Amino acid sequence: MQRVLCSLLLLIALQQLGSAGLIKVKAWLAPVLVARAWDISLANGGMPVKPWPWSDTWPLARLSFPRQGVERLVLAGDSGNVLAFGPGHSPASVPPGEQGEAVISGHRDTHFAVLAELRVGELMHLQLPSGESRSYRVVDIAIVDSSRERLLRIEEGEQLRLVTCYPFDAALPGGPLRYAVTAVRA
Repeated sequence: MQRVLCSLLLLIALQQLGSAGLIKVKAWLAPVLVARAWDISLANGGMPVKPWPWSDTWPLARLSFPRQGVERLVLAGDSGNVLAFGPGHSPASVPPGEQGEAVISGHRDTHFAVLAELRVGELMHLQLPSGESRSYRVVDIAIVDSSRERLLRIEEGEQLRLVTCYPFDAALPGGPLRYAVTAVRA
């Protein structure tokens, strides 16, 4: 009986280790596949390319923060599944690079931790699927309580709104505070 119990415990431990290993492999492989999909999309004139066949998203822009030396591929959609792989564009907003406000959100402790280092006046760059690049200047940084107020919208021109949870070093996720960076086309 003891031998059977030990064998069962060993199998459970191996299954748990295998699951943990699979998560690590996915975490390593996903950005590689997303970058590959972006490269294919650029080579094909901006045609959306899914990083893997069952993906519910695809890369639709590259956002660069030159002072920080950081680049992020922006994915289509802003569901939890999408944000696990990178910042996501809200389909309720205009597409990046068009007139109006394009809203892009990301997790504060991974892909959008870089927002903590942005300053008003700083430039960022956006590459569109067509290959065209555009520059944006940060004009506002605000901390907003999403349970009490809405983000102020700038009605004219082409703009990006980058949003993440706040504070950046919060021990518990899910609070109502949002860190919102507004940038207009330079």
